[in-house]
Amino acid sequence: MNAAKLAAGFAVLSGLGFGLPAAYGAVHFARHGEIWQFMGFPTYGNGPFEKIGLPTTVPLLAGFAAVCGAEVIAGGLLWRGRRSGKRLALALLPVEVAYWAGFALPLGPVLGAARTIAASKMSMQSPRDWH
Repeated sequence: MNAAKLAAGFAVLSGLGFGLPAAYGAVHFARHGEIWQFMGFPTYGNGPFEKIGLPTTVPLLAGFAAVCGAEVIAGGLLWRGRRSGKRLALALLPVEVAYWAGFALPLGPVLGAARTIAASKMSMQSPRDWH
């Protein structure tokens, strides 16, 4: 497997793995006014964001879901070896780090680091090779 495909896999895994629960969590929060619990654990709440005075809200959760959606798009571009996928993945990283830290998601930095390392090793297609 080449580096582009590996980077794409990490991007899609992270984007869907965090994004789908964030989208569901936003809907749950909007309907019930409380943080969604999964297997007894609060999802996207009661973490560092709240400790610094930034409570979980629907816009905060929707924003994270949108960032995760952009990461899935970056994954699709990376899969095709597109330079824009590498740029998008790198541009998203600081925003993702803020969300991962604020929601106390320890797996986020691991996946983000793996994606970034793989993306940095990928060779890019020239524009004339794009179809």
